[in-house]
Amino acid sequence: MLVIYSGILLIFLLFTILNSFFMPKLKPSALKEIPSVSIMIPLRNEERNAEELVHMLKKLVYPDLSFYLLDDQSEDATRSLLEHHIGKDVRFTLLSGKKLPEGWAGKVHACHTLSLNAQQEFLLFLDADVRLHPEAVDNAVAMLQEKGGALLTGFPRFPVKYLMEKWLVPMQHFLVYFHLPLFLANYTFFPPATAAHGAFMLFRREDYLEAGGHESIKASIVDDVHLAKRMKDTGKKVLLANVTDFVTCYMYTSSKEAWNGFKKNIFPGFGRSLPVTFALCLFYACFYVLPGVLFIYGIVHFFAGQSFSLFMFFPYLIIVLQKMYIDKCSNQSLLLSFSMPFSGAAFIVLMLVSMYTALRNKGYEWKGRTYS
Repeated sequence: MLVIYSGILLIFLLFTILNSFFMPKLKPSALKEIPSVSIMIPLRNEERNAEELVHMLKKLVYPDLSFYLLDDQSEDATRSLLEHHIGKDVRFTLLSGKKLPEGWAGKVHACHTLSLNAQQEFLLFLDADVRLHPEAVDNAVAMLQEKGGALLTGFPRFPVKYLMEKWLVPMQHFLVYFHLPLFLANYTFFPPATAAHGAFMLFRREDYLEAGGHESIKASIVDDVHLAKRMKDTGKKVLLANVTDFVTCYMYTSSKEAWNGFKKNIFPGFGRSLPVTFALCLFYACFYVLPGVLFIYGIVHFFAGQSFSLFMFFPYLIIVLQKMYIDKCSNQSLLLSFSMPFSGAAFIVLMLVSMYTALRNKGYEWKGRTYS
């Protein structure tokens, strides 16, 4: 039985490796032309990021850039810090967010407001906690030109510091490389095979507007995926690329923040489907938590001098290799792969808590706002 079980896990590993071949990697490329690009960033209570964000933007080497920053009713020193560090740089436009209208999610409305002000040929939406390589914009525009896409997005590199970050944040890459059929995602217009990360989304402005922009998904709290699906629904090509060499995202500043951030997205991200959520909980318990239990069981029997099968160790080793391969692809610390059973267990609990919160209509709290 353990041989069959290990064989199934080995198939998962091999599929992950094969699937990764259909994820194009952002790399240094020559521009065919130099279209104008606007970088648009909503900020709400982002005083910890304001200074470094502005300095990073000023270091970008793309020759035709404009920056639109929206202070979305921040209650801290975000705006004053932005004004100080922007100085007299005329490439920057600092906007003020207004009261959130009924029926809109906060970030979606902020991005919509930003899009109304930008007239450039390409629109790049970033989060305030993103840091770009100086040549990131050049290479992203070149890839979009080369592939003939309307939207280029990708999951950034995620440096992690806190325990819950280490267990949960790298799981974003794991879900993409393992669960998303990347051939369908990148080479078809099949909406269910879609993933995106709102921290880095580069649009051709014309295609963005034709698809309805952020206004078309105004109530979404999983706006990145829903907007990418909207692009496909309207016949636009979406590219999901490995951008980890050029885009870094410092998502959270504590384990609690990481937990709350994922809690608001995970169940809505599964379409609020109970069958999907329960199926994934069972799947991860069987294939990504149980190997850790078997490994501990084998260790205990080994030191107790009792007979045991070496196959007790194989399932754990295989899931570690699978996670390690994905961590290598995504520029993550390879040491985190050894804690995969803990990541699986945390992911299960997170799914259940997110589902429970939604079913009890308690709402998800984020950035001082509550979403249903």
